[in-house]
Amino acid sequence: MNIYIRPTTSDDVAALPAIERAAGERFRDDPDLAWLADGEVISAEQHLDYAERGLSWLALANDRPVGFILTEAHPSSLFIVELSVDLAWQGKGIGRQLIARAADHARKLGLTSLTLTTFRNVPWNAPFYARMGFEMMTTLTPELRQKREEETAHGLAYESRCAMRLPLNRRPGKA
Repeated sequence: MNIYIRPTTSDDVAALPAIERAAGERFRDDPDLAWLADGEVISAEQHLDYAERGLSWLALANDRPVGFILTEAHPSSLFIVELSVDLAWQGKGIGRQLIARAADHARKLGLTSLTLTTFRNVPWNAPFYARMGFEMMTTLTPELRQKREEETAHGLAYESRCAMRLPLNRRPGKA
């Protein structure tokens, strides 16, 4: 199996909503979160915007798109908007490779960390990121506070979510 990570192009964006939908199938295993498997996904048009701004990377397995990461620059961190790997390709290190690529980009921008919001107790969410060296944040930046408020407005229980930070003085996955 050959995994390759590269910047997303305009030719790639049509495939990305299906990858997010396939990744979301994993939520069907949790009765409280199964509704997320049928929720909205990021549109191809939105993906194109991230790609055009150089904030999206695609994972290819044997030249087939199987995962992506979308980011946005905050004052001191690169925020992970979405990390999705097709359910059939999860557990093969693709998510780690996508995060490593985002971390490299953040360093090039002079940013000091990666940040994200995620489910606190879902095994493939906060515990996965903690194994990579991400730390729970108790004090939120204004940008992260806004993200958490948006999540709550979209139906995600505030106490079920958390913000996490990976300082970029070390490589992801080397906690």
